[in-house]
Amino acid sequence: MYRKITIKYWFFLAIICLVTCASYWLLWSEVRLESAIKPLNKLSRSSTSVDPHNSLTGVDFYDYDEQLVVLYNRVPKTGSTSFVNIAYDLCKKNKFHVLHINVTANMHVLSLPNQITFVRNITKWHQMKPALYHGHMAFLDFSKFQISKPIYINIVRKPLDRLVSYYYFLRYGDNYRPNLIRKKAGNKITFDECVELKQADCDPKNMWLQIPFFCGQAAECWEPGSKWALEQAKRNLVNEYFLVGVTEQMDNFIDLLERSLPRIFQGFREYYQHSNKSHLRQTTSKIPPREETIGEIMKSKIWQMEDELYKFALMQFEFNKRKLTVPDNKHLQKFMYEKIRPK
Repeated sequence: MYRKITIKYWFFLAIICLVTCASYWLLWSEVRLESAIKPLNKLSRSSTSVDPHNSLTGVDFYDYDEQLVVLYNRVPKTGSTSFVNIAYDLCKKNKFHVLHINVTANMHVLSLPNQITFVRNITKWHQMKPALYHGHMAFLDFSKFQISKPIYINIVRKPLDRLVSYYYFLRYGDNYRPNLIRKKAGNKITFDECVELKQADCDPKNMWLQIPFFCGQAAECWEPGSKWALEQAKRNLVNEYFLVGVTEQMDNFIDLLERSLPRIFQGFREYYQHSNKSHLRQTTSKIPPREETIGEIMKSKIWQMEDELYKFALMQFEFNKRKLTVPDNKHLQKFMYEKIRPK
């Protein structure tokens, strides 16, 4: 009899312990859930809109701003020197790093070992974050290496304008380093005369640069006139680049970057407008081509394809500018979270 009472006693005691433990576990789970969603609810109630300059305020999403890496694989003669010099002037004030990617012999494509090393450096070099990397190199697809991607940006220019600028730059230099003697110094042949004489310096094949820069590291990217390269460049421009501006609208490009990524680009707009850094590297002497010369260049397949990429980039850039504001064109677009459950 005594043994039966003892068994019942321990049985009921075990039931009570189980119920108590279950209650405490449920209470602990609710507290964890509430603490997890509380920061989001502060940001996300229907009465709270998100400030585009501080959309992560109060929330530590892996310290996003301090891990920010922007990669600017700059196309030559598109105004890139003016842009990066603003970065060098403001990096100390904004507390970010600027690093120039200098590839041997100005090669635009990296060897396979260098690709591996580069993607590891740029993603794991935490002492250099946040950072803006820049250099004259072709697009590199970080997803191939199963590693986190940087934020790509770039600028494009009308292809003939870029070619003419580069043609005279090699002969007369620019206002950035006026005393540096360029390799074509002393050559007085104008661009018009060069086209008329069908010389190599003005060959439309020299325009084949913006397409491969956006296309990437594949061999086909660097084949002048490749339709595949053009289509790949378009895909990368839309899918892999955060923002691509145009030289003729540098101020709007900087404005969009500052509004979108203020951690690095805060103050760039005002500095560009009021400092002497907005027109660096202007070619010292440049003669606009005649209409006959322009017509001759426009017959080439290379110009037509490069111009197609430029217009494609311009259309995307104008689209991004329009989406900055609501239809009345007076108020910035905002977004908010609502109908959040459970409360």
